[in-house]
Amino acid sequence: MCYLERFDIDLKALTDEVTPLSWELDDQFFASLEGAQLQGGSLHVSGSIRKATGFYELQLHTDGTVRIPCDRCLDMMDQPIGADLRLVVKLGSEYNEEDDIITVDENEGVFKAAWFIYESIALAVPIQHVHQPGDCNDAMMRVLEEHSAARSSDADAKEIDPRWSALLKLKEKSEE
Repeated sequence: MCYLERFDIDLKALTDEVTPLSWELDDQFFASLEGAQLQGGSLHVSGSIRKATGFYELQLHTDGTVRIPCDRCLDMMDQPIGADLRLVVKLGSEYNEEDDIITVDENEGVFKAAWFIYESIALAVPIQHVHQPGDCNDAMMRVLEEHSAARSSDADAKEIDPRWSALLKLKEKSEE
């Protein structure tokens, strides 16, 4: 059995109106997905799928951490994640994804939730992710400071463009 098959939901086998769902995600989950940019983490997914007339409503909540590189020092860090996913799944003649409505081939009747769970996690990762102050790699921070200081001192050493000098004179006169 493929690792990702545990995230398959057999829609035809659902008998109750509401079926609870729960999974634990670890590094193996991320490694099993082709094309996944996130490479590891520890998360808990819980939720339910509700059978209604003509469709199924899937609601999932994910909590935990993913391992990603710090934007500042490039060391790996644990980024807390909280994500919610709501999808409507229908049975139809062929597979189709349109907005938040997924149509699954009724001959197969199986909804493969793994990639949708991954996407909800990936979208919950903040744009900027950095360690807490003081937790970054000290060696990398020293190198970063050296290069930042070199750039700013080079800018200060350059002669000011004469057009800016004229504007500075105007500014000084207006402040008097």
